[in-house]
Amino acid sequence: MNAIVNVHEAKTHFSKLLDRAHAGEEIILAKAGKPYAKLVPIATERPERRPGRFEGQIVYDDAAFFDPLPEEELRLWEGRDD
Repeated sequence: MNAIVNVHEAKTHFSKLLDRAHAGEEIILAKAGKPYAKLVPIATERPERRPGRFEGQIVYDDAAFFDPLPEEELRLWEGRDD
């Protein structure tokens, strides 16, 4: 649930709002009754990086990769208007 807090209240209770955001709550700061900014927790966990985890899931054709481009596509890449 997002809490909406006006700027004056946010200045008065900033430390408490930081604690709430750190606990996972998203707090919307409003100025003149309109949403202005969002106070959110910083994600501290990063996904695990493991070399080779997609092995066998990505399929490509080595032979076709190195084939010359068709003339029309080559012309477009080179910006020619033949």
